[in-house]
Amino acid sequence: MRRFGLLGQTLKHSFSQAFFTEKFRREGRTDHQYENFELDTVRAFPALLERYPDLAGLNVTIPYKRDILAYLQELDEPVLAMGACNCIRIRDGKLEGFNTDHLGFARSLQPLLGPQHTRALVLGTGGAAQAVLYALGKLGIGVSIVSRSGDADFTYATLTTGDVQAHPLIINTTPLGTWPQVDDLPSIPYEGIGPQHLLYDLVYNPEVTAFLRNGQERGAVIKNGHEMLVLQAEASWELWNRE
Repeated sequence: MRRFGLLGQTLKHSFSQAFFTEKFRREGRTDHQYENFELDTVRAFPALLERYPDLAGLNVTIPYKRDILAYLQELDEPVLAMGACNCIRIRDGKLEGFNTDHLGFARSLQPLLGPQHTRALVLGTGGAAQAVLYALGKLGIGVSIVSRSGDADFTYATLTTGDVQAHPLIINTTPLGTWPQVDDLPSIPYEGIGPQHLLYDLVYNPEVTAFLRNGQERGAVIKNGHEMLVLQAEASWELWNRE
């Protein structure tokens, strides 16, 4: 048995388990299994490893993407840069940490980029934002960060229509607009958005968030975060099977 799983605290609506269970069924991998591992504390992680010695790989979600680093023997460069791990490969007793969030985001974003998309506004400063910032840096896209407090380039209160116009790529990394709070959206001057804009929302439920709908109504290209999830999961699969 090759066992894989998702490590987190509340995993009732796990994307990963449904994705990999269907993938294994489709590919006839009857000796593969993917489970949810809910831990009340990251300190329970060593006991989990002892209980499941056949674990070959794990995905990691909130709130453990940072805390899990203390239990890993090897970290790749993106993990070191972001301080967050969402993928663990277990091989010969060694735990190696990777981050595939930035890969999923970059691979889903690139086909939509036009020559005008040289400056981006990133809404939010949480863990998801770190993967987005890393990917944008690798793509050579300039970034301005927007947050509620003053530890960013803009606050929502100081952001102007001109600022929005000067950043043709806008990425929402906050959970605002996630079902069931579907009317919530980041407070930005949407009147500055036009057909030159690309709006990307890491939220994927609903398919078109209030943030995306405001952009769509003004002629912007829009993209939600579902494909990012699929591509980061596929990137995890690649890492688990790499020689």
